[in-house]
Amino acid sequence: MWALLAADLLAILVVYSLVDPQNLHAVSGSGLRAGLGRALVQLDFPCVAGVAIPITLLALDVLPQRAWFVGAPAIALCAVIAWPGVLDQNDLDARWINVVPAVGVSLAFGLTIAATRIAGAGVAPRRRGDPVRLVVAAVTILVALPWIAAEVGWHLPQGVFLTTKLYAEPGAPPTDAVHLGHHHGWTGALLVLSVLLLSRARVTSSSLEKAFSLLLGLGLAYGIAIFVNDAWHEQIVKRGWTTWEFPSALQPAPNIIWVLVLAATGVFYALGLGRRRDVPRRVIIDA
Repeated sequence: MWALLAADLLAILVVYSLVDPQNLHAVSGSGLRAGLGRALVQLDFPCVAGVAIPITLLALDVLPQRAWFVGAPAIALCAVIAWPGVLDQNDLDARWINVVPAVGVSLAFGLTIAATRIAGAGVAPRRRGDPVRLVVAAVTILVALPWIAAEVGWHLPQGVFLTTKLYAEPGAPPTDAVHLGHHHGWTGALLVLSVLLLSRARVTSSSLEKAFSLLLGLGLAYGIAIFVNDAWHEQIVKRGWTTWEFPSALQPAPNIIWVLVLAATGVFYALGLGRRRDVPRRVIIDA
């Protein structure tokens, strides 16, 4: 999980250091300083700080009770990303507040290392639902191909996907349909992929297991919502096929899309996402 997130951070560091900010989104600086600042802001995104919270719960399930003196602050600091204004999609230059969730991510990473030294690391055996996970992951990656290319500073050739065709947002000059750099749709894709991976893990503590499952459900529901929102806008609306926009769920708000996100979270929780109830019966008996 950390390797996937680190690879994405490295891509952002390189691209935002080398690419002209006019070809990126909501940044003003250039050079290594700008790349480092944008990487810092990326640590505040739900696909990093948000994912770090369930990872912390996994680590705390293994570590001694005293690890909560580090784990609780890690979770609290990562959760700061939900505070209004900490992340602004229209201004992604680094600010001092961005350091707060980044510290939480660092603590979560340290707890992961400590837990791995105790429990070891390896690939979990085949889990019930793995075929579904593979299909969902494949579809997610396929739709996200333009964003993956943009993340590493490249445009997919214009064709199946709308990429370099110029499109003007209301009140803005024409730009490539898929700008270089990070897209919130890729944030959603990373959340979906993260949940698919983390849902294969098992938490032994009953209370932690419930919290872990609830967080995975929220991550999956939120990830799907912002993934569909960005894909719809860039590949459907920008082609001129419709003017209807899939509602944005980027910021928590009392609206219909967040009612649906919370409802989907409850459904995923009821289905036992990330809980032992979906372990094959023979494994439970053997245990």
